Amino acid sequence: MSQTIKYVIKYKLDGERRFDFALLSSDAPEQVQAALEKLHGDDAKKITDIKVSKAL
Repeated sequence: MSQTIKYVIKYKLDGERRFDFALLSSDAPEQVQAALEKLHGDDAKKITDIKVSKAL
């Protein structure tokens, strides 16, 4: 059974610094990318400087 953990994803979208929270089973890049695609759709391709950490 995998446990979901709340992560904060910090990133830049079109040069603008942003962040979102996501419940993921790990901070693997594929999971982070999938979460960002759910939030931003096609705009997720423009996201840079992704940093992931466990939310406090």
